[in-house]
Order: sequence, then structure tokens, then C-alpha cells
Amino acid sequence: MASSTSSSSSSSSLSATFSSHNQPSAAVSAFEPDFVIPLENVTVAQGRDATFTCVVNNLGGHRVSGDSATPAKVAWIKADAKAILAIHEHVITNNDRLSVTHNDYNTWTLNIRNVKMEDAGKYMCQVNTDPMKMQTAVLEVVIPPDIINEETSGDMMVPEGGSAKLVCRARGHPKPRITWRREDGREIIARNGAHQKTKALAVEGEMLTLSKVTRSEMGAYMCIASNGVPPSVSKRMKLQVHFHPLVQVPNQLVGAPVLTDVTLICNVEASPKAINYWQRENGEMIIAGDRYLLTEKEINMYSIEMVLHIRRLQASDFGGYKCISKNSIGDTEGTIRLYEMERPGKKILREEDMNEVTKNEIVLKENRHEDGARNQNGRLYKERGSDLTQYNHHNSALPQMRSPSMPLIIVLITLILLLASTRTLNDIGHNQIVDDRPWRQQAAAAPSSSLSSSSSSSSSSSIQLAQYINGL
Repeated sequence: MASSTSSSSSSSSLSATFSSHNQPSAAVSAFEPDFVIPLENVTVAQGRDATFTCVVNNLGGHRVSGDSATPAKVAWIKADAKAILAIHEHVITNNDRLSVTHNDYNTWTLNIRNVKMEDAGKYMCQVNTDPMKMQTAVLEVVIPPDIINEETSGDMMVPEGGSAKLVCRARGHPKPRITWRREDGREIIARNGAHQKTKALAVEGEMLTLSKVTRSEMGAYMCIASNGVPPSVSKRMKLQVHFHPLVQVPNQLVGAPVLTDVTLICNVEASPKAINYWQRENGEMIIAGDRYLLTEKEINMYSIEMVLHIRRLQASDFGGYKCISKNSIGDTEGTIRLYEMERPGKKILREEDMNEVTKNEIVLKENRHEDGARNQNGRLYKERGSDLTQYNHHNSALPQMRSPSMPLIIVLITLILLLASTRTLNDIGHNQIVDDRPWRQQAAAAPSSSLSSSSSSSSSSSIQLAQYINGL
């Protein structure tokens, strides 16, 4: 911003002081003094140096109007305090941080070293012409931000579901602006009412209020103070959210064959930090050793992964395992059952299978036909329900396959045999009826043996037929 230039008279007190420092000069200039460039405003950080430069032409031989013995001079004045700081190259004020330099031509420079806040204000470059000429400019002293630790929150602990208020205050000039961010870059959740919530990467203001805090909001929060004056400053505040341990088991049922390795995993969330360990279902604690490897992998500040690695599984290793987590708030556990799996290419024979084998004879057979099978000894078997009827393999008379027309042939043979038997009985009956009475006794005796013979023959044929049918 350009400084102001004025040709108005200064106060009588300043003029008197100014005149007392004038020195006589032999040369007289015909031209009026004139400012070449405006006096520029200066902004400087506290502790740095500030400089004002005033360039005036035609000053060397000019005399003050009405007084030929008084040459024109340049003076530096603190306008808001109405205090003369220097005249020409001579410092008036009792401040060893101020100095004035001249390039022996037309440039006068006011130097202020190690600027302080009280140095801020309006400065004037004045020439004692009649009327007097002047330029003004402003010195702005800025102070980089500085966090006031006494008025700023530190690390904080709240229970899950509770509220937290973080405060950050800083000094500086201009007044610093406060911005909140999460150290991990995640969003800050601000809740307004029961169901309204907003998410933002940055929140402005000296106070950050978090309500109904969850474990996901746990972490470090950064309070950043800035006012355009480098450097910006920040303070780190750690928010701890305490809650009961939580155990999650990805695989509750794990199988593996004997003599192989297996890994059991539990995921634990707890705050404050929990003590974690493994147990068998009978309460026996598992200690790290040659066959047991126990590790923990940290996922974040409240989550870890518990890992139990068992080498060269034995029969005694199968059963239940517990992963247990305890902290100052409570404890919880997860359960994993480890069972034996069948090895590739090998079948495990269970006790119930052995009992079944003991009750029933194991017969290895190969299916050859629909009704029969040939075993390793070359015998034919035909299965009927649960019974096995054995036939000699060398009996070539037995059919190996039942013909579709066989039932019809059997029916015809049976009918022929029945008809023959009926005819024999009819012949005997006819003789008994026709014969005279004296002959009945004799006739009855003779056919009786014939009937017995015929019945025996019929019965024998029926038995042979039945055996043949059963063999089909």
C-alpha cells in the first residue's frame, strides 16, 4: 500500500526541534524539494529488521523560505506517538536499535533492528520546507503462532459411548486460526443430535467436541495454529477410548491330518491393552515350545491378531482350544475345535466301522451280471436280500442269464404234469365205479399202489422242477 504524502505544516513543537538541528549551507537551490517515490508500508516478523527509504530530489541547496540561513533537512518521525526519531543523519530518540543512513545524494534510510511489537505504527519522512512536505507509511509487526500449553488439552481417555472435548489456544499476530485434523488422515465425526452426524477431514475452532465416541475414533488428533506468518505450529493429543475386550474367530472348526502343521487364529479388540493367551478346553495353558509357536500381530492401536501354530500334529492335539483376552474392564474368550482329517489316499477306520466289520463277513466281489458276481476264488454268487446262495462255477448246466421266455416254459411244463396226474386219477375212479361189487376190494387195492406210484413220480418231478427254478 502506498504511503500518504502531505504538504501541510507540522506542529510547532516538532518544527522547533527540527530547526534547532539545522546547519548553515552556502549553496542555494532554485528548485523545490520533491519526493521521488512513495514511502512504502513494511510488514516484518517480530525479531527481524525493518527499513524505510525516503528519496528526495533538490534538497541539497534548498533554503527554508524566509530564512536563507536555514537549509532544508529530512526528518524521521513516529507519527502516532508524535516523536522525532532522527534529523538528517542524527538519531534523536534514545533507542539504540534505530539508525539513519544517507547515500550522499537523495536517499535517506531509517533502519530498525530486532523489531518489537511496540515498534509497530505509522512512520513519517518529513522535509522542513514551507509549507512542510511529508510521506507516511505503516510498520506492521507480525508474530508467528504459538500454542498456549497452559490453556490447551493434553491426552484424554473416555469410555466408549462417552463424550470428549479437546481445547487448543494459541497466541500470535494476527490472531491464529485453529484447525483440527486426525493424524492418520481419517475423517473427524461430528454429531449433532441423536441421529445427525457430519464427517470432515478438518474442523475449525478452538474447541473440538466429540460425542458418543466409538473405538474407531480412537487415535491422535492434531491441533494446528496458523496466521499466515511462518511457521505454523501444532500440538498432538491422543484420545484413548476404553472398552471391554472383543474376540472374533474367523474359523471355529479347523481340520488337519496327523503329523502335519496347523494354524489357529483369533482377532482381538481391546482398550486398554489386554493380556492374551491360549488354553486347551480342559484349562491347560499352552506355553510356547518346540511344537507350539505363539505370535501376536498388531493391526491398529486397539486390534491384534492372535496366532497359535502347532507343528507335527499328534492325536492328543485334537480337541478344543480357547483364545482368552483380559484387560482392566473385563475378559472374553473364543473357541476353536481342531479335528483330525483323512490323509490324502488313506481312509481312517472308525470304531463303529470295525464293529460292523466284526458282525458281517467281508466279501470282495466283482459284479459280472445282473443276478451274479464272481469273487476272487472263481465262485458265482447270487444275492437274495441279505442271503448269498452259492453255486459251483464248474456247473455249466446252470444258466448264467435268465431268458425272457423261461417263465412261460415253466408254466407249460407244470400244466402238462398236472393234466397227467388228473388223468390217472380219473382212470382209477372210473374203474371203481364200473367194477362189480365183488371186485371193489381187489380193484381198490390195485389202483392204490398205482396211485401211490403216480403221486410219487409227480412229486419227484415237482421237486426237480422247483430245484431247477430256484437255480435260475
